[in-house]
Amino acid sequence: MTGDNKNLLFAIVLSVIVLIGWNYFYGVPQMEQQRREAQQQSLQQGEAGSTAPVPSGTNGAGAPTAGTAPAVVVTRDEALAQAPRVVIDTPKIAGSFSLRGARIDDISLKAYRETVDPRSPNIVLLSPAGSPHPYYAEFGWVTGAGASVKVPDANTVWTADRDRLTPSEPVTLTFDNGEGLVFRRQIAVDDDAMFTIKDSVENTGGEPVTLHPFGLVSRHGVPATQGFYILHEGLIGVLGDDGLKEVSYSGLEKDPVLVGDMRGQVYKGVTGGFIGITDKYWAAAVVPNQDQPYDGRFSVSPGAHGPRFQSDMLGGPQTVAPGATTEVTTRLFAGAKEVAAIDHYEQALGIKRFDLLIDWGWFYFITKPLFRVIDFFFKMFGNFGVAILIVTVIIKAIFFPLANRSYVSMAKMKAVQPEMMAIRDRYADDKMKQQQALMELYKKEKINPLAGCWPILIQIPVFFALYKVLFVTIEMRHAPFFGWIRDLAAPDPTTVFNLFGLIPWDPSQVPVIGHFLMLGVWPIIMGFTMFVQMKMNPEPTDPIQKTMFAWMPVIFTFMLASFPAGLVIYWSWNNLLSVLQQGFIMRKNGVKIELWGNLRNTFSGRAKA
Repeated sequence: MTGDNKNLLFAIVLSVIVLIGWNYFYGVPQMEQQRREAQQQSLQQGEAGSTAPVPSGTNGAGAPTAGTAPAVVVTRDEALAQAPRVVIDTPKIAGSFSLRGARIDDISLKAYRETVDPRSPNIVLLSPAGSPHPYYAEFGWVTGAGASVKVPDANTVWTADRDRLTPSEPVTLTFDNGEGLVFRRQIAVDDDAMFTIKDSVENTGGEPVTLHPFGLVSRHGVPATQGFYILHEGLIGVLGDDGLKEVSYSGLEKDPVLVGDMRGQVYKGVTGGFIGITDKYWAAAVVPNQDQPYDGRFSVSPGAHGPRFQSDMLGGPQTVAPGATTEVTTRLFAGAKEVAAIDHYEQALGIKRFDLLIDWGWFYFITKPLFRVIDFFFKMFGNFGVAILIVTVIIKAIFFPLANRSYVSMAKMKAVQPEMMAIRDRYADDKMKQQQALMELYKKEKINPLAGCWPILIQIPVFFALYKVLFVTIEMRHAPFFGWIRDLAAPDPTTVFNLFGLIPWDPSQVPVIGHFLMLGVWPIIMGFTMFVQMKMNPEPTDPIQKTMFAWMPVIFTFMLASFPAGLVIYWSWNNLLSVLQQGFIMRKNGVKIELWGNLRNTFSGRAKA
């Protein structure tokens, strides 16, 4: 196989990988997202704030079972007004928790809004049962098998010692069951989004009592998700030595039956970690005592208005002797998945692998360090786009020796081009001898015919790692660059098909092909830099190769138009640096730079045509 044919084969394989990858990571998820949106719309038409889990009992000291659902859906504000509440106010979050059931079910994020418009509503994370999208956390006690002790449930109204929860003012709740047990719960919150729940039981009766502490996060209905394979949205946990577990909403409904009509997964006797439900940028997670074993469970149960998803933990038995008091501490994270905050909690509280609450992906060893470097330069210059440009230069410098050898080999290939053509003419009828002569030439000149592929292969893992950073880290959300790029994590909002906004028309609304028409300025710049980079090399003599390489920049331009703008800016900048690097090496090795000649031939050929 000749060098040209090897390059052709490699280019075809690479193109197929990119096309399949694009369809896998973008095309299929887009259809899945549309399906989920249709499903969510149908749920909203009938969803009334599905069944709220009630710790009314267990089957053999299992996790809390579900209770009954409100029959009618009301607005969120109306649902909040149905029970007395304690206000929550911290620098990062605002909301309240209900004294009926002591549920933490009203959380809004002060620092984050729905769109880049500063007047848009704040992100709402948690909402009460009975509202259109119930999502809440609950803590308490359940009894063992056969016990008849009265414990607080979702309908219990607690007494609070104050009406406001702040980082400096914890709230203590009290409930007397009238049967010799006094339940107390102290709820504290820090400056960010971590709640500390201390549950205690005082036994004033004459008999010992055995109870199990629990904590849960419950979500009713299937929420709208991004639908991308590279991003997990759904139930999540690190369950001791069982490690990270990620369960999608659709996948959970296919699990084996556990108890009655509930489906899910149970992990018994694990120690350390967390369990909860995550979105792309936000999460609610229960953090049990990291030194005590517990049972973790992901489950789903049917409801009158849609499925009810739940992540919960059940602690070991706590026996309270007469005259004694027992206490357990559990935590709840309910907020934005900021890297610094998540890492701080992991270290300060000793939460096992809490950083995996952020979906760093398979390239964890590249993705997270890459984010830290970008974040370092962001703090230095105040612009994530500038930080990406600087990191690109650093990456090019790190891989310069390997890329340099590749470009030198490519330059040598160009230098011996006349000899290669002579060999092909000499052995035109004997492909075997032609190949042997070419290999001897490569060996004599110390040339690797596939060396030109390495610069492309090198940047692929970095490309996907950067894509992951831009896609999953909240720090990139709504991060502006310059000019019209107000969100590096979103595609370039401009499009050539309405003359970049001069024509008052939105091409994205065109059925079927609308998203293909969103071809912005930066994707066009990327395509141009890729075109220039390819024109640095002699054009292939084979017409098939020539046609394929001519169309490749166009294909990539349309493909990357739907990718985050930060990724397209990186690719454009990387192409420009590659052109400068390759030009420098070619000039240093005395090889003719084909750029201007190829451009002249391309456009003159088109003019003649």
